[in-house]
Amino acid sequence: MPSFIYNINSKILCLGRQGKIHEARELFDKMPQRDSFSYSTMIGLYLKNNDFLKAETLFKSMPQKNNVAEAAMIDGYAKVGRMEEARKVFDYMSDKNVYAWNSLISGYFRIGRVYEAAKLFDQMPTKNVVSWTIFLMGFSRNGLIDQARDAFDHMPEKNVVAWTAMVKSYVENGQLDEARRIFDGMPQRNLYSWNIMLSAYLDNGKVTEAIGIFNLMADRNEVSWTSMVTGLAKNGWTRHARAYFDQMPKKDIAAWNAMITAYADDGLMVEARHLFNVMTERNTVTWNALIDGYAKNGPPNEALKHLILMRQFGVSPTETTLTSALTSCGGMLEIMQAHSLAINLGFDHEISFANALVTMYSKCGDISSACLTFENIYVKDVVSWTAMILAYANHGCGSHALHIFACMLKSGTRPDAITFVGVLSACAHAGLVKKGENIFDSMSRVYDVQPKAEHYACLIDILGRAGLVNKAAEVVLQMPSSERDGPVLGAVLGACKLHGDIELASHMGEKLIELESASSGSYVLLANIYAAGGKWEELAAVRKKMKEKMVKKVPGFSQIEVNGKTHMFLVGDRTHPEVDEIHKMLQETLLPSMQDMVGYEILCAFE
Repeated sequence: MPSFIYNINSKILCLGRQGKIHEARELFDKMPQRDSFSYSTMIGLYLKNNDFLKAETLFKSMPQKNNVAEAAMIDGYAKVGRMEEARKVFDYMSDKNVYAWNSLISGYFRIGRVYEAAKLFDQMPTKNVVSWTIFLMGFSRNGLIDQARDAFDHMPEKNVVAWTAMVKSYVENGQLDEARRIFDGMPQRNLYSWNIMLSAYLDNGKVTEAIGIFNLMADRNEVSWTSMVTGLAKNGWTRHARAYFDQMPKKDIAAWNAMITAYADDGLMVEARHLFNVMTERNTVTWNALIDGYAKNGPPNEALKHLILMRQFGVSPTETTLTSALTSCGGMLEIMQAHSLAINLGFDHEISFANALVTMYSKCGDISSACLTFENIYVKDVVSWTAMILAYANHGCGSHALHIFACMLKSGTRPDAITFVGVLSACAHAGLVKKGENIFDSMSRVYDVQPKAEHYACLIDILGRAGLVNKAAEVVLQMPSSERDGPVLGAVLGACKLHGDIELASHMGEKLIELESASSGSYVLLANIYAAGGKWEELAAVRKKMKEKMVKKVPGFSQIEVNGKTHMFLVGDRTHPEVDEIHKMLQETLLPSMQDMVGYEILCAFE
């Protein structure tokens, strides 16, 4: 090889190691003369930088191929799943090296062609520890753990990589006890093997074992500490996670985010916000964790405020961020604000946001905006259809809900358990008894959705509204006892009250009180039924039982939002700072107007 070719090849290799691939190629193209090593070097650089097409083009243009370039291309073809081309190059090679054999075997394992991989392995004239490790890991990744163990047991030489591969194999197949036995038998462990065992315990909720492993570790790196903090946090061990977090020599952003998420999940937003404030670096995950925490725990509209702050800090929200903020909105103004922001960012047609928007508009009573949002969803999923069905059902538009359900079935989307809650509620509102019974029957028979307590409650409501109280009671008696809960019995009791069936009400009311002995609603509902039927002794017995069990009736209340602030009024409550002005307006302005509108005198509850 002329010295100038050697020098240029060295420069190309040096530029490539510095990441200057374009400059390396320019130097390659300017070479007055090239050898096979020049090509091999450039091909290897392209493959290392994941530019497979340029590597392939250059390989095909080689005047004379060598085993270095051929082995590199076999590995490149195998990694992108083009095994036919990899095999052609391999078969063409005059001198097949171990690297080529290993690359081809690994490629076959990667696409699940285990038989061909094993056959090749048997044909290998010389195997090294890498060959054996690829062999056992290939079986493991294809779920053949017994074959992987057999390969491990037959290895003539086992280094720490092979031992660690076997530990990882058992971990990936969910056999933690066997993984620990291999781990304990290792003659030598590296930090990677310790971290595999640590993460395995944390990922499977075995926190005590993870703490034991962590305490045994002679050396720990950033991965060890971060795994410990994030794992404890995800398993609900927030206090312990914070203790390890405080001890971390160097805290990475993943650990900070894990702690903020853990505090938010526990409803500890003061602690979550404190960590957020002292962070020196934040990313989208950080903001999402805090915003989601406020969305779940309040106070109202705090999530939306932090979404706006997020943008002011130059961090781009994701669809998840916007959806979380939207679901926390307390009123129509905030929903429209979130919707407007989504339009500006191009997320308004994203499926999860649009689905949440349908629900939120519905909750605020704007069924028209909910419908418009639903119609603008390009590809509707089961959540989209269900959200619109529930929107109509909750607003008493039974026929509209059933129409949407029919369109859903026509589109080929299979309904789920929540869909059927909306559809059955719609049947109840529309008084469609037969339709409701048929849909309930089709749940398990046609759609393989087993009815739960909420579905039985809907069916009972359908029958009860139609006056079929005895039939509703039969449903209760025939349903699985595991699904016979308070709402189901409450639905029967409500039907009894509506139609004055005191005898059945008494029977169901006693069962309901047994189930929900601490709930005032059960007692009050039964007491009201007895009062309506003139059963004063029975009424007195219910009240006596309430006193004996020290059950307090929750006072009724109403609330209204004014200028973004929610005002709540309890029955008989005079603690509001503007109570006198409110009462004056009610008595002098609103009540006379109401009397004129309805045509009869309204008793003033404030006198």
